[in-house]
Amino acid sequence: MPLNRRTFLESSVAVGATAALTAGVAAPAEAHGPRPRPAKRYSFTVMGTTDLHGNVFNWDYFTDKEFDDKARNDVGLAKISTLVKQVRAEKGHRNTLLIDAGDTIQGTQLSYYYAKVDPITRAGGPVHPMAQAMNAIGYDAVALGNHEFNYGIPVLRKFEEQCDFPLLGANALDAKTLRPAFPPYSMHRLRTPHGRDVRVAVLGLTNPGIALWDKANVQGRMVFPGLEEQAAKWVPKLRSMGADVVIVSAHSGSSGTSSYGDQLPYVENAAGLVAEQVPGIDAILVGHAHTEIPEYRVTNKETGKDVVLSEPLKWGQRLTLFDFDLVWEKGRWTVAGVGARVLNSNTVEEDPEITGLLADEHAKVVAYVNQVIGTSTAAMSTAEAPWKDEPVIDLINAVQAETVKAALAGGPHADLPVLSQASCFSRSARIPAGRITIKDAAGLYPFENTLEARLMTGAQLREYLEYSAKYYVQTPAGAPVDTAKLTNAAGTPDYNYDAVSGLTYDIDIARPVGQRIVNLSFEGRPLDPEARFVLAVNNYRASGGGAFPHVAQAPQLWANSEEIRNTLIQWVRAKGTIDPGQFASADWRLTRDGVPVF
Repeated sequence: MPLNRRTFLESSVAVGATAALTAGVAAPAEAHGPRPRPAKRYSFTVMGTTDLHGNVFNWDYFTDKEFDDKARNDVGLAKISTLVKQVRAEKGHRNTLLIDAGDTIQGTQLSYYYAKVDPITRAGGPVHPMAQAMNAIGYDAVALGNHEFNYGIPVLRKFEEQCDFPLLGANALDAKTLRPAFPPYSMHRLRTPHGRDVRVAVLGLTNPGIALWDKANVQGRMVFPGLEEQAAKWVPKLRSMGADVVIVSAHSGSSGTSSYGDQLPYVENAAGLVAEQVPGIDAILVGHAHTEIPEYRVTNKETGKDVVLSEPLKWGQRLTLFDFDLVWEKGRWTVAGVGARVLNSNTVEEDPEITGLLADEHAKVVAYVNQVIGTSTAAMSTAEAPWKDEPVIDLINAVQAETVKAALAGGPHADLPVLSQASCFSRSARIPAGRITIKDAAGLYPFENTLEARLMTGAQLREYLEYSAKYYVQTPAGAPVDTAKLTNAAGTPDYNYDAVSGLTYDIDIARPVGQRIVNLSFEGRPLDPEARFVLAVNNYRASGGGAFPHVAQAPQLWANSEEIRNTLIQWVRAKGTIDPGQFASADWRLTRDGVPVF
């Protein structure tokens, strides 16, 4: 039967009467009313990914081999494509939608290559691999993530032009008009067997932190108000437009916290707050936090109804499925139930359609990252960098300090001492003894951060270091030290722990947070609180990322548009051979009551 025909099931009404002969009493007539019509029902599935970060292949370009981790996870859109095809085969393609919650075009050397080396913005340039793959898989809508803005607005607009689906951002507004700079939502019609289409609205929300983290790219061009505010504005509009189901794709975690403290009046991880405060939402695809939440239910304060949230694991490691059951009531479709679950991409093979589509692009990038740029006299690794002052982090700091000194030479601040901050972004990065390739150097700095110089005092630097030292779990003197449990206190990620070169200091992990920096010295003398220093610092930290004290308000003396990663690569090329003995020094250490931990 065609899907657009209506079927009516009606029963006949029979009324009969018989005479009861016994005792001469007539039996009463037995009346039967019409049988109730069975309810019209329809089920569909919304699939979701998030934080793909440029992963198409199950490949790690920084190690130049297949991706692997301790949990045996796999990554990439080629794996996701196989899962999507399986779900569509099971549910029926017309009964599914596929959406994403952002951070799409940054994160791997594949995405970097087509933003910077062979940019999609050049005349007659290539189509971005993420656009090619997502178009082929058949995405219906994608929310903007904060990392979409890393390469600047022109790259993002070109990527948008190349996509067959809308990039959504209801709270990405034009700074002058305060009107949406991107489509706020998309509306999708699903045909049912009952002749009544289901209208599904997808509202896209991005992260307010973009205003800080990519200030150089968006200041004066776009503003990013809070998710709750914009959801409260748009959800009623979508309902009035006839949306039967409203789904939010939010590049925002569910914890209700912000890494930037009170520097913005908007919450960074607001997905749970949106569910709680804004009525009319049925489900939220959560992104940004890089965690796995198969299903999380939040009760809306106004309606008392549950909103279902789900966050699939980053890089294409998981695919969320929202399964909706609808019933036709009082002339409209109503959500009778919704549940969420995730599928693991390591259970399937890569889709050869996707790997074949981008085989040439993959090969170009593999060749690029394997270019030799120099040699090293010794091997260096980040394996122990979270708890020891390691030469490989000193390398980053040495390059940054040297770059800033050269930039300030001849200026009014040329005589000030230059310090530098660096974080351990990956515990598996390494510089081998012998030949160094682009992938080796790039692995030290996987983010597109740029370099700045900020003016700070000794007192401010002490507070900066105290804040950084909250990264360590308080461990009494004499107690066993387990490095697997020593770091990331209160959920602090590795990238929000800074080692500062140019000063010497101990971090006493037996002491409480705020009282851990001991023996803080500069050039062998106790640090003068009034002394002035230049801090070479990445733009994420300088813009307030991690909410470190003072640095965001400190005077900016210089800023560069070149990625720190490229500065490292160029430095190694210029040196030809690097020797850790020329830049490595033990400036800091962990102690307990004055006794070194290691």
